[in-house]
Amino acid sequence: MSQIDTLDIDTLTGYLEAHVEGFKGPLTASKFSGGQSNPTFKIEAASGDYVLRRQPPGKLLKSAHAVDREYRVLNALADTDVPVAKVFHLCEDSSVIGSMFYLMEFCDGNVHWAARLKEIDSPEQRAAMYDEMAGTLAAIHRVDIDKVGLGDYGKPGNYFQRQLDRWTTQYRASELKTIAAMDQLIDWVADNLPADDGKVSLAHGDYRLDNLMFDPHNNKVIAVLDWELSTLGHPYADLAYQCMGLRLPVNEKPNSLSGLMGVDREALGIPSEQAYVARYCQHMGIDKIDNWTFYLAFSFFRLAAIAQGVAKRAADGNASSKSAIEAGSMVEALAKMALQIITEQGAE
Repeated sequence: MSQIDTLDIDTLTGYLEAHVEGFKGPLTASKFSGGQSNPTFKIEAASGDYVLRRQPPGKLLKSAHAVDREYRVLNALADTDVPVAKVFHLCEDSSVIGSMFYLMEFCDGNVHWAARLKEIDSPEQRAAMYDEMAGTLAAIHRVDIDKVGLGDYGKPGNYFQRQLDRWTTQYRASELKTIAAMDQLIDWVADNLPADDGKVSLAHGDYRLDNLMFDPHNNKVIAVLDWELSTLGHPYADLAYQCMGLRLPVNEKPNSLSGLMGVDREALGIPSEQAYVARYCQHMGIDKIDNWTFYLAFSFFRLAAIAQGVAKRAADGNASSKSAIEAGSMVEALAKMALQIITEQGAE
């Protein structure tokens, strides 16, 4: 096994017994499968079950794999309406197991990978789960960031301008060929930036079905997972990102954006995009969202820019050639989807 898959059990046991109240060994550790960029382990100890999340060992890019930020936001949300796992301890001493890590409670529930929820028996249950998703997202965006100590968790103001600049720069740096649709999309996003409305909230950054854990009966979200990309941002970026993902093709593979393209939502009990956005607005106590076309188009632009970076890394030999081909084709497809939305809905 590689170093990333193993832990020094004896050292870890002694450390946790000394630093976590009530923790008692012996313990066993098993790594969760899946695509987490921060290796995650189930810890079974005499005192109960826990989850350990660590940075990968070795040299890391600055700001990448920031498990200390994850710990901070989970700790800050402990007494809010946002369902999160309870955190017990952050270890910043990399000499203990080879990298920084934190320990949190083990939540026993269901994670669903496919957006159409085919494993759920009734349309009514699916409708309730989507409503729960909308309510949970609104709870994140209603958090008083200053009250919970997250007022400095990210840069406030001009969120979309900063994001446009960042991802355009990264796209140009990783551009392998001219993609006319992407150039057109970048120009449209730049020309249609809405005026800064001053809205600043906690933003999850990767809000989607498979980053939520439901209770065993699939009635309530008991934990929002994977806060690695969280920051202060614009609340509608989170909402549009989730709705964008649902516009993508059906994908049953774990750790993939799972969409509803071509799916009869009504037959499944899954709300239309318009109905889902309206329910989010009700949870937020607002009437509507202006500039929705922009928020959607921006989400496609951002994902396309990320995909271009994957294609560039693959082309440079840091990933498989198959990944380069898949990611490269995804860029143009995403840009064309955004342009189609702009054509159909127009700038609002």
